[in-house]
Parts: sequence; structure tokens; C-alpha cells
Amino acid sequence: MSNDEVGARLRLVRIRYGLSQRALAKRAGVVNSTISLIESGQSNPSVGALKRILDAVPIGLAEFFSLAPEPAERAFYAAEDLVEIGKGRISYRQVGDSLFGRALQILRERYEPGADTGRVPLVHDGEEGGIVLSGRLEVTVGDERRILGPGDAYYFTSRRPHRFRCVGPNPCEVVSACTPPTF
Repeated sequence: MSNDEVGARLRLVRIRYGLSQRALAKRAGVVNSTISLIESGQSNPSVGALKRILDAVPIGLAEFFSLAPEPAERAFYAAEDLVEIGKGRISYRQVGDSLFGRALQILRERYEPGADTGRVPLVHDGEEGGIVLSGRLEVTVGDERRILGPGDAYYFTSRRPHRFRCVGPNPCEVVSACTPPTF
């Protein structure tokens, strides 16, 4: 099985159980980047390491390797069909409940005032972009920082350290896309 297939299966399991990469890493006793690297296909864990991660879900190795993509791809999703994969002050509503075998992740994000993605910048393989629908979003990419308002957009290589923060008194809504799916 290829690194990409293992990563896609791990992402599917994590999302099905409603866990963020951070939450799964904490449960498994590994650093967040371990989960990110596996899911993006950059790392192929040993069977022992994979079992340790899956025990945190919990799901067995046999069940993990028997997972298959959803039989039929959907093309359309009603607002209520979007799957919540975030928790706390940031809501991430994903288009599609399974990203198994998919190359693109699309999210509708909602940040409560003051909410941010954390002090430690995010870094992962791929590209991401988004358009602010409402509110004001501070986006930091490397040494650059901008405050974006409705209609403003961002697009960058995700290997550059980045973070997001809602500024101002109102919630911020964003539609974003990331390839490959790494959230």
C-alpha cells in the first residue's frame, strides 16, 4: 500500500471519529507533525507506529486496511450535508464526509472573535487558498501578515509557516480549499 493510500485511510478514520490532527496526535502520544506527514503521504509509519496511532481512535489494523472509499461520488451537497470537523471557537465544515482518494479539501470556516489556529504556525505539504466572506481575518504567511476583509483572498504554498486569527468584534467566515487534503 502506498504512502498516499495509508495517509488517505488515516485521514478518513480521523474524520469519521471527529478528531482533529492535534487531538489524534495527543491521544496517540505523538507530535502533531507525525499525523500531518502520514496523512499527506510524506511518511509511511511502521506497523507498530500505525497501531499506536490507531489504538488512540480506537480501530484495529485489520479494520483500517479493509476501509474502502465511498461507493458513489456525490456532486452536490446541501448546507446541512457539510461535515463539522472542527471543535471549539473555530468551525470547519467540510464538503463531503470522506476525502478518501480525493485530492482537494473544501471547507466553510467560521472563526469566533479572537479565535486563532494557535501560536505554533501550521506547515504541511500542498497549497491552500480562501476567500473571506464576512468579518476580518488576520493571515500570517512566513514573515508577511495581512488583515483581510470581505472579498479579500489568500493563496500560498502550505510549506510556508502560516496561521489565521479572527480580528475585530464580529465572527469571520471563509471558504477555503487545500490540496492535498491535510486538515
